[in-house]
Amino acid sequence: MKRKVDWINKGFASVASLVIVLPIFALMLKVPWSSLFSRLTEENSKSAIRLSIETSIAATFLSLLLGVPLAWVLARGNPRITNILRPLVLAPIVLPPTVAGMSLLALMGRHGLIGQYIYSWTGWSMPFTFWAVIFTGVFVGMPFLALVVESTFRHLPKDQEDAAQIDRASAFTLFWQIAIPQSRNGIATGAVLAWARALGEFGATMMFAGALPGVTQTWPMQVYFDVEQDMSTAFALSAVMAILAVGVVFSLRNQLRQAFTG
Repeated sequence: MKRKVDWINKGFASVASLVIVLPIFALMLKVPWSSLFSRLTEENSKSAIRLSIETSIAATFLSLLLGVPLAWVLARGNPRITNILRPLVLAPIVLPPTVAGMSLLALMGRHGLIGQYIYSWTGWSMPFTFWAVIFTGVFVGMPFLALVVESTFRHLPKDQEDAAQIDRASAFTLFWQIAIPQSRNGIATGAVLAWARALGEFGATMMFAGALPGVTQTWPMQVYFDVEQDMSTAFALSAVMAILAVGVVFSLRNQLRQAFTG
């Protein structure tokens, strides 16, 4: 009976693996490998790739600046507060992209909660600008960083932290001189995940930043438009992004396992 159950589990696992792996494999079969470089270096493709790389890197730096302290608060803060804050912080992970985009518009649009004051004082509005792409990247990417880094903070050895508290080290010293150095691998892992998420964002960016060529038309958007204009280029751009995604997850497999299991 045990052997039968084991074979059933393996069968379902095989089907599950195929459901995930086969679409990526099929994508690779459609790529025009002989003309890959020329398609990636077309003007529209280069512009979209460059924009995505620039904005995703900027979003990652902002996510680090804000997300690491946030993760520390989630890991060490008052549970009555963090139990409410944590689901809100992680909500963008599961929000539909269009809802995420509408949320950003509700906040930073000309008539948004904050955007109305910015527009009233400066005449400038964030939506459909380069900065909107960055802000979207922070919104969708920082929750991944906070999730991983909070887990890393929770798994830190207690002995050094206890010794620092006995020596009356300040909370600032505990955070910057003890927690941060010991968590650098987890922070790096979270940063790479945030970067990959920001790089691949499509729906929320389309809603909040639009698709202005050379301004807000990112790599995933270029794929979307190339589906109607040049399917081979769409496959080429998609394949490189898929390779990057698989490479990120593969390179971080041990760090992610450690972050969530200790």
